[in-house]
Amino acid sequence: MRLIVALLTFLIFAFHSFAQEDLITVSKTLKLMGSRFEITVVAQNEDIGYININEAVAEITRIEKVISSWDADSETSLINKNAGIQPVKVSLELLGLIERAKKISEITDGAFDVSYASLDKIWNFNGEMKQSPSKAAILESVSKIDFHDIVLNKEESTVFLKEAGMKLGFGAIGKGYAADKTKALLISKGVIGGIINASGDLTTWGTKNTGEKWMVGITNPLDKNKVFSWLPVIESSVATSGNYEKYIVINGEKYSHIIDPRTGYPTKGVKSVSVFAKKAELCDALATSVFIMGRDSGIHMINQLPGVEVVVIDDENEIHKSSGIIFDAAK
Repeated sequence: MRLIVALLTFLIFAFHSFAQEDLITVSKTLKLMGSRFEITVVAQNEDIGYININEAVAEITRIEKVISSWDADSETSLINKNAGIQPVKVSLELLGLIERAKKISEITDGAFDVSYASLDKIWNFNGEMKQSPSKAAILESVSKIDFHDIVLNKEESTVFLKEAGMKLGFGAIGKGYAADKTKALLISKGVIGGIINASGDLTTWGTKNTGEKWMVGITNPLDKNKVFSWLPVIESSVATSGNYEKYIVINGEKYSHIIDPRTGYPTKGVKSVSVFAKKAELCDALATSVFIMGRDSGIHMINQLPGVEVVVIDDENEIHKSSGIIFDAAK
């Protein structure tokens, strides 16, 4: 539903470099949940660092087995198979994630919806499409998407999709959730600092081994190789949703590959969105939401949410921000 792009340039300094009190930073990049994960920890030595990273990988793998709609044996797949048939008993972990996802759907008026996996993909963004599908086809493509039809029973710990053909998918919240859970695990293991970067869904804790803050640089939309501003990410998270390259132009109108689950139409007017908050899960979901809602409505919504900020770049490469964002211009 969305493409994580290089809006943010994540610079992690001192890879394997020694610092005060002999702490070092250990980092590893690998493919997990079908995406690029970079796991960085501050540790006493390399061996301990890689032990911590392996524990992080095991946690992310565990989460994938719960939320993946591609794994036929996952709880999520079982829910989807029983859509319109019967409720499915699930773990409290998955029930809680779906419950939080529904709350975000309510806040965003359906711009975010985990039942988006029911989407009938009728748009083609490889450059071959020259005209939009019919209105009837577009409406039909989203006919099974509706978070109101996800029925949760806390007492029984069950999930039921009311309509046959409905499907849950966690592509717009799952990596953020995995980053949060992995961070919590490593903190419980005594890891004093680090970053979990799940293809742009990033969360941090502590500081670098040098004692410096973790920083993210926001890329200049006119030159991806340059940073126009730095922002600290202190015990916090950030996620980016964007579209620099994947889009189509029909009758002079530019449309993003990101589809509004409420209408079936591609979004337009926004190039990228970065959301900052404590939890990567929330950042992940809201980044998609703001992209779909559009610049003005999205920023207005974010300004109503305590502890959440956003940076939006529109199709004219103009930069807009929520009320709490203060830029430090890059030198």
